[in-house]
Amino acid sequence: MKKKSYLSLYFLPLFFAMVALVSACKKNNDGGSGAPVITGVRNYAASPNDVDLSNSFVYADGGIYVVIVGRNLQNATEIDFDGVPATFNTALFAPNSAVVKIPTIKYATVDTTKLYTLVYKTPGGSTTFPFKLGPLFPTISSISNVFANPGDSVYLHGTNLVLVQQFIYGGTKIASFNSSSDGTSLGFLMPAATPTSQIIVTTKSGTVRDTINATPTITGVSNENANTGDSVFVYGTYLKNIKSLSFASTPITSFKESSDGNSVRFVLPALTQSGPASVTTKFGTATTVYNVNDVATGRISDWEWGGNFNWQWWGGSYYTSGSPDFPGNSTQYMVLKTGVLSPAEGNTYSSYAIRMNGAQWVPTANINDPVSNWAFKFEVNVSKPWNGGTIDIISGIDSSPIARWEPWQKDANTTAPYSTKRWITVTIPLSSFRKADATLGEGKGESIAKLADLVTPSGNTSCFVYIHNYGTSATATGFYGAFDNFRVVKIK
Repeated sequence: MKKKSYLSLYFLPLFFAMVALVSACKKNNDGGSGAPVITGVRNYAASPNDVDLSNSFVYADGGIYVVIVGRNLQNATEIDFDGVPATFNTALFAPNSAVVKIPTIKYATVDTTKLYTLVYKTPGGSTTFPFKLGPLFPTISSISNVFANPGDSVYLHGTNLVLVQQFIYGGTKIASFNSSSDGTSLGFLMPAATPTSQIIVTTKSGTVRDTINATPTITGVSNENANTGDSVFVYGTYLKNIKSLSFASTPITSFKESSDGNSVRFVLPALTQSGPASVTTKFGTATTVYNVNDVATGRISDWEWGGNFNWQWWGGSYYTSGSPDFPGNSTQYMVLKTGVLSPAEGNTYSSYAIRMNGAQWVPTANINDPVSNWAFKFEVNVSKPWNGGTIDIISGIDSSPIARWEPWQKDANTTAPYSTKRWITVTIPLSSFRKADATLGEGKGESIAKLADLVTPSGNTSCFVYIHNYGTSATATGFYGAFDNFRVVKIK
């Protein structure tokens, strides 16, 4: 079996390499001025790593050094690897040896008739030496669209997808394909059928095998506690070619997938129980860890007399039900209403805050779970455009870490008025609760390290949700919205 050399492993200093070079060249001292002769190529490294590369496959795309060994090499005018000229320093040359840096080679565009050749030119002539220098082994990292229609453009992403000799996608041999100039993608047209999930790409350097994998995921639900007849969206990835869909363990027989596979929409039927949301495609099944149609699990407050009202009887604007400003929720909910906020206005001891008594955020048995396994959830309806002011969520711990909800903040420099016009579910992982940062401010520092930092070792603490203006100028708008079903649930 021919050995394989990985030159990228060796980058020893020039001094040590030259010591090895002098030793290797003592046997060839004719130093003639005729045509150049190459007898071998060695690795540029100190002994014993100065191995002979002449009969090896060498995988590299430039930036490394080799020692060319032979005769009449001192006056080189051009040295080409795979048809690509190298830059060189003749101070590193001797009649019987030359230290040369392999040039950067774009194998996707190289002249394949010159592949695996080393051409050496001097005033006395030139010589061609067979040298098997090629790209590294190919890899596949992802597929642009596994749900593309026949004839659509699709791309494999990875590395060294060049000099492709054969390409099979889903059991179909692809006759026409194109590599990107840097070898990080391979473009083709989706075949008419993909009866298998196998991908095989064979290049000059080797073969890589992968599978067409598009296991669906669920990242959220537009409204986990919607009413019968409401439109509901399940968000995630690879939500295409769905075989079955259920919500609260109730089969959904009619639904519409988005073209990008990132959501599926349906009209909510009458539900009789709580349960997970689940989506099954030919690639697998995604099921939520938490239940939907469930306001009891992890409940901090649902504002119901027969449920968990849990208000401290001050703070907040008012609680109500059936308001025409917040349609789609027949239960009781808390309203938070403010005018334009001055700089620094808003705190937990005013009508800007919804104050709740102690509740079991996390079961004591789970207090050592990873922080990211749990999330704070609530339903909200922001009926009027909102721009400026942050909804802060804190626990009853002194100097509690803060989770900031600012959906109007598009990026560090851009805002846009935000409203929902309907009830939605907001999910905030407990890892989003952060300590204060001396420069960036409250809720902008380090994430909590453990659940007890937020909810005490018992998992039981009070809760405050309030609006605060962190800006140096007045907010563009006030806030008018309703909140329901504050709860903490396991999401992983």
